[in-house]
Amino acid sequence: MPMSDSYKNLIDQSSVYNAIEPTNLDYAANLSRRFESRIWLKREDQLPVFSFKLRGAYNKMAELSAEQLKAGVIAASAGNHAQGVAMSAKLLGTTATIVMPATTPKIKVDAVKNYGAEVVLHGDSYSDAQALAEKILAEKGLTFVSPYDDPLVIAGQGTIGKEILDQHVGELEAIFVPIGGGGLIAGIASYVKALRPEIKIIGVEPVEADAMARSILAGERIVLDDVGIFADGVAVKQVGELTFDIAKELVDEIVLISTDEMCAAIKDVFEDTRTIQEPAGALSVAGAKKWLKENNRTGIDLVAIASGANMNFDRLQHIAERTEIGERREGIFAVTISEQSGSFRKFCRALGPFNITEFNYRFSDQHNANIYVGVQLKNSGDFNSVLETLQTAKYPAVDLTDNEIAKVHVRHMLGGHSGAASDERLFRFRFPERPRALVNFLDALGDRWNISLFHYRNHGTDYGRVLCGIQVSPDDHIAFEGFLEALGYYYAEETDNPAYKIFLS
Repeated sequence: MPMSDSYKNLIDQSSVYNAIEPTNLDYAANLSRRFESRIWLKREDQLPVFSFKLRGAYNKMAELSAEQLKAGVIAASAGNHAQGVAMSAKLLGTTATIVMPATTPKIKVDAVKNYGAEVVLHGDSYSDAQALAEKILAEKGLTFVSPYDDPLVIAGQGTIGKEILDQHVGELEAIFVPIGGGGLIAGIASYVKALRPEIKIIGVEPVEADAMARSILAGERIVLDDVGIFADGVAVKQVGELTFDIAKELVDEIVLISTDEMCAAIKDVFEDTRTIQEPAGALSVAGAKKWLKENNRTGIDLVAIASGANMNFDRLQHIAERTEIGERREGIFAVTISEQSGSFRKFCRALGPFNITEFNYRFSDQHNANIYVGVQLKNSGDFNSVLETLQTAKYPAVDLTDNEIAKVHVRHMLGGHSGAASDERLFRFRFPERPRALVNFLDALGDRWNISLFHYRNHGTDYGRVLCGIQVSPDDHIAFEGFLEALGYYYAEETDNPAYKIFLS
């Protein structure tokens, strides 16, 4: 029997629906309109553990003998499989020990504990956790529940493919599936290819965790030396044996995605569903967007698996920072300008129609200033336009948009003490956030006083917020106070702020 037919039978006989109801296949209206196609989201975040992993875990554990259930189970997981095993254990009346990487988001660790499972934190990746789980397994005689490399687990995940074919009427070009260890794509591909072989099965992996793509290219399973853990749900160093055999036969292609592209996809799903996917959960949406754009395809039907929504709240700030870059709506540049009064305003005017989204600067000497500037873009072609504009205006500039160090660290570290910034006073300003609001602010300031420190970040909110150091000589204080009152913006002086005194003054 062909491999896909064999797994199709297992999927048809699955015990999954003793524990769950089918999840929705929701039309993504905003994404569909932007990409001129019909894009559907398979909402696995609707399951009780907010992830598809419950399917495979329950399907496996429901087939255990009474003796095995009495002894208990053990699993290794980056988080979502752990919740699936823990909930399944509770439903089936058994005990569960879960070994999780120490890097697992707290929200997932707490959720596993809430189901009554014992949690052991170990290592930085799934592979590290699996090694310890295998050791405990040998010592205690428990049953190991694989997150992906087991026929019953694969069949449980494959019920998603069955539901998609039941729910979607008409032609379907492709299904985009996130890949970690490979259980999800192996199950979906097995069912779909058995019934609808014309539908493309397209895997999606992070650039920093591309074990399946590399393995298929090499013709054998390879082990990554290291994996990026931003998308912790797919952070595996080696894919499964069974899943690799299925994927190399049935998966049509694999798309690789950057961190910024995942962040942009999280925003896309939010705008269509008002739910927040974890990075791995939005991976397939990022893959669908990239595939449509690179292949110049329109007018087709696609399904993307929204695979999980176990997001740590404190990661949202980082994701928001990277979203506009992921959409190529913001460029980051290092620019050298002259150090003299009015040079900042002159620089902003030189950018013409391009709106500034961020500006970081600290006075250092009397000649030149290196500034870190974010620029709003309408499309990826604007990168060259910005650089050409700056070159024409005689501003040396470097594109930092894809520079990870610049985006993660440097933007928050600019500054330091400046002995040259004499008579400096520090102010917070707030003004309505609208086009050219920053330039209007600089026009009001004029050339009379020198800006010696500046930080501005536009998050698209209702107010622009600026931290600004301005050199004002003692005999000019009265005139400067008059400027502040005439400005018409909210302001507050922060010259005596201890953070300023310690780090910047």
